[in-house]
Amino acid sequence: MSDRNPESSNLNALNTDVTESILSLLPIPSLVRFSTVSKLWRSIITSLPPSPSSSPWLFLFGIHNTSSFHNQSFAFDPLSHSWLRLPFPSLPSLHLVGSDRFLFSTAPRFSFSPILNPHWRPTSPLRFPRINPLLGVFPSSSKLILVGGVGSIGGLVNIDDRSPVQIYDSALDSWELCPPLPDAFRSNAHETLSSALCKRSFYVFDVTSCFISSFSLDTYTWSDVQTLRPPGLLFAFLNSCNDALVLGGMCYSDRGFSFNLWRVDQGSMEFSEIAIMPDALLFGLLVDSEDEDDAHRFTTLKCLGSGNLVYVFNQDAHKKYPACVCDIGVENGKCTWRSLPNLPSPVNKFHKLVTFCSTLSITDVFHSDEAQIGA
Repeated sequence: MSDRNPESSNLNALNTDVTESILSLLPIPSLVRFSTVSKLWRSIITSLPPSPSSSPWLFLFGIHNTSSFHNQSFAFDPLSHSWLRLPFPSLPSLHLVGSDRFLFSTAPRFSFSPILNPHWRPTSPLRFPRINPLLGVFPSSSKLILVGGVGSIGGLVNIDDRSPVQIYDSALDSWELCPPLPDAFRSNAHETLSSALCKRSFYVFDVTSCFISSFSLDTYTWSDVQTLRPPGLLFAFLNSCNDALVLGGMCYSDRGFSFNLWRVDQGSMEFSEIAIMPDALLFGLLVDSEDEDDAHRFTTLKCLGSGNLVYVFNQDAHKKYPACVCDIGVENGKCTWRSLPNLPSPVNKFHKLVTFCSTLSITDVFHSDEAQIGA
């Protein structure tokens, strides 16, 4: 008689399936801890597939211009509702941009590295070296797009330089020069522009003038420039959330100041309001100052969105970056707001702040130095 019990084998398989289902619902910090329980659990955890519904993390890289010792980096995990202190990556330069699980150093030579596993890979030379460009990584593609920014000549910034579009093909390690940014955006292209990558179009939006245009990866052409300005809008940022455009910005009306979110139709550019930040959260983002009125104090707010979340935070480089987040999921047709906890102390003062959203999987974490990832 065989010692093998078919019912016992089926039960073990069922237990493994149940364990995987439960672990897949846990936040990444918990998974890192639970991976030490047993070899089986670690095997299950490290093989968990990325969840299409994963909520994006908010990354904050604080750069000190004169002392790299004071550089710091943090990540907010919305599932555990906690900030993680990350090891600060070694940087080829201070010209840093973040997008889609990668950091990009844009000058003096363009290079990129995974967020949690710093390993810088230089690319072939850019057609036009840029500082502070807009950048997007096309999903399910080996290409990224770099728009605008400013050039440098002999270490000096050339603000009159043209605003080229350059597309990088990682499979070929080559850059292709495309039609430049429309003239309407060029006056302050490196300072007042926001961008969003939605489906196969890269949208550029001027934060103050509210001009908007999109570059198609299929036709390599720009759409006509339009104006996207909801009533009372002071300034706004464009984001891509769940394959839809979402505009987030400050408004002023008879009711006073408010921070609003709108969903934007990609075809008609018509907008519909989806959420207004509660006043208590909005004024909690401000920094107390008797010398400034509210209108000026609001100018340090920034909006970043991805997936089902839109983050709003104070990017004043001398404060502790208060922030809140709005879940724009479709459950019950309601949006929910909540404030973020304080950053893990101590927090240094930075000269430059690099922020972006990205969805991570447990694989990204285990490919990094997990011993350094913790609150």
